[in-house]
Order: sequence, then C-alpha cells, then structure tokens
Amino acid sequence: MMGERTVAQEALFYSFSLERHVPADHLLRSIDRFVDLSGIREELKPFYSETGRPSIDPELMIRMLIIGYCMGVRSERRLCDEVHLNLAYRWFCRLGLDGDVPDHSTFSKNRHGRFRDSGLLRRLFETTVARCMAEGLVGGEGFAVDASLIRADANRQTGGPGSDGLAPDADSRAVREYLAVLDDAAFGAATPVVPKYLAPADPASRWTSAHRGPAFYAYSTNYLIDLDHAVIMDVEASTAVRQAEVTACKRMIARVQDRFGVWPERLAADTAYGSAEMLAWLVHERDIQPHIPVFDKSARRDGTFERDAFTYDHDDDSYVCPGGKRLRPRNRDFSTARSDVGQDGFIRYRARQQDCGGCALRQRCTPNMPARKVTRSIHEGARDLARDIATTDAYVTSRRQRKKVEMLFAHLKRILKLDRLRLRGPNGARDEFHMAAAAQNLRKMAKLIPMPTQPLPA
Repeated sequence: MMGERTVAQEALFYSFSLERHVPADHLLRSIDRFVDLSGIREELKPFYSETGRPSIDPELMIRMLIIGYCMGVRSERRLCDEVHLNLAYRWFCRLGLDGDVPDHSTFSKNRHGRFRDSGLLRRLFETTVARCMAEGLVGGEGFAVDASLIRADANRQTGGPGSDGLAPDADSRAVREYLAVLDDAAFGAATPVVPKYLAPADPASRWTSAHRGPAFYAYSTNYLIDLDHAVIMDVEASTAVRQAEVTACKRMIARVQDRFGVWPERLAADTAYGSAEMLAWLVHERDIQPHIPVFDKSARRDGTFERDAFTYDHDDDSYVCPGGKRLRPRNRDFSTARSDVGQDGFIRYRARQQDCGGCALRQRCTPNMPARKVTRSIHEGARDLARDIATTDAYVTSRRQRKKVEMLFAHLKRILKLDRLRLRGPNGARDEFHMAAAAQNLRKMAKLIPMPTQPLPA
C-alpha cells in the first residue's frame, strides 16, 4: 500500500541545535580544536579607531578565511554564500542560525589594511607550527625544502617586453609593491637578467616556462618541512628563479631557528639547492648536513678524463693528473700579486703545456687543448662533504622522504585549489601562501590527532 505524507500544521516553536547537526567526524569539528584566536582582538586593537560604529568581528573573518582555504573555496563571494547556507560552516564561525554573514568586500578592505599591516596572517601560520610542535608532530632532526610555481593573476597576452619597463602612469597597488621589492634578494635583486616579459597587472610575477609548456607569469611558494610528519615549518614567497628560491631557503632556516629554536641536523633538497655557496652556508654557518646533490657542471661527454680522475693534494694545493703531472693555479710568478679566485668563486688549476704535449694519455685527457684545466670551488670542502653523504644509506632515506614536500604541493594545488593566485603583488602572494600553509598544518593535525572519545550516556 502506497503511503502518503501527512502535511501537518507548522509548529509555533522549534528546538534546533547546530551542535547536534554537525557530524562528529566532520573535518571542521576536528580542526576547531586547534584554532586559537583568543589574542586576535588585542593584536588588531591599534589598527581600529576608538570611535565610530562597531566593525565586523575580526575573529569571524579569520574563521571564514580558514574555511575557505581548508575546504578549497577560492572565491570570497562564494565563501560568503557557503557560510550562509552550510550549517557546519556556521557552527565553525560561531554564527548560529540567524547570524549575519559579512559582505565579501569586507575581506578586501581588511586584508589589504589591518591584516597585512599587523602581520596577522603570518602569526596565524606560526601558531599552527607552534601547536604542531606542542602535539609532538615535529621531530626537528631532518628538514626538507623545495619550491613550486603558482600562476599569478596576470594575463599572459597583455604583457610587454621586460626591457621596456612599466608605463610612466602605472600606479596600482601591485606596481607599488613591485617597486618596493626591486632590491629584495628574493625578488628584484635575485638575478641581473631582465625578464623577457613584464605583466602590467602584476609586474613582480616572473615570466617562466619551467613546466616545458606555454610560458606564464608565476610566483614561487617555498616550503620548509619537518620530515617526521611533513609539518610545514615555514613558507616564503619569492620570484620564480632558482637564485630567489635559495635565498628563501636561507631565510626560512634562519627564521625557524630564531622563532622556534629548532636546529635540524640535516636538510634534504634537490640539485637546485646544491650550489657551492649554499652548501658552504649550510655546513660552515649552520652546521647542517646537506643531503643534497652537488650542482656540478664538470661532467664530460667526449670520453675524456673526468674531474674525479685528478687527485687533489691539500699540502701542495695542486692536482695530480692520471699521468702523474701537477696542475697548479699558476705556473709562473708575477711581479704583481694576483688572486687565484675568479669572479664565479672557482680556482683554475692548469697543467704545463710541455707536460701535456708529450703525454701518452693526451688523447684521453685534453685532445683539443694544449693543456688540461681543472676547476675547484673555494667551497670545495662543503661540496666534498655533500658527495660523501650521497654515498650513505641515510642519504637514500632522505631522498625518499624529500618527496613529502612534493606531495604537499600536489595537495595544495589539487585539493586546496591553489593553482592560481587571486591576489596580486608580493604581499598578496605572501598572504595566500601563509593562509594555505596554515590550512595544511591544521588539516594535518586533524588527520593525525584523533578526536577525544565522548563519554557514553549513563
């Protein structure tokens, strides 16, 4: 027998509780345990006027931003609609059923003003790192670093040649931020090479074709993670060139040591961080073992002797070739003292022409040049240490663990939907990267730390 729904008269009063309608295993319920915004009003107090109408609660806006970045809601208009309709979002924002959701324009006003001027988003990220440390998710022995390209909010069709510079009347917020970072080693001063194209909408973004496809404007997000549970220890925005990423790595390591007192024993990274200067900085200044492949261009493809075939004599400061002859920085004395170190930080060791001329191994050593030359970096000791570490089992383990940072980038782009920036300028990139890293740390804690069990009713 087919049933029929009985339409009864509407009740005059309803009993409704958001707490009962949010599932116990909902992600936001688990994340809420680790969100502490108790001091936010005190931090922002100097940036509010003491007169006028009461503003939108800043804690509400931060909680809405956390929802947006944790749940992959990129549009602030859509975020306001979702918070208005979703019961779990209302519960997380402490809005209740009849609480008003702020207009989307409120986020822009506060993000470009109070939040950015106070450094609030940076401190929000650091609170997630401190909470991860308090929960025992940070080992502090091994770190990994890497960078990933994030598309900028700039049309690749509207850019002009970088050599032409910006138009004289360009005066947007992104342009002012671009001019402010021209001397920053992570942006304008990272390389003397003039960019091929410059985006008038976001000139600090870099024209790149690193993905071996159509070129685009991008920033680099740099992650420094702990290898135990892939907790993001620091994040830094930079322009999309290798030199800027190395600078960002140094800043992140120094900042983690200053802020949290964490001194890692080893750092895992790819060859982009294997320059002689970077390895020397890790070994001599920070006492960190570089589990990093050495950036070396001495390999030969013509079958002649590699650099490894030459033995370095520390006492004599010379190389001994396979034929038993010596290669020295200079083979004669000069009346005026000259430096042996070139502008690139390498010393050239050269054999004598008469030694190579009658050598039986000449065709296997230097068939096209009158004498063989071998280069040695002034930081060769750190490079040798990195080469020795690369032969150990610990290096193999670090190389496998280093993939955790690449998995975080995949999660950032595919799950959190941050494959393209919405905000422009270096500050906009920093804000988005700080919020995204904070969201990933919060999701990490929600996943690894179980919810406390609820007592059974009597």
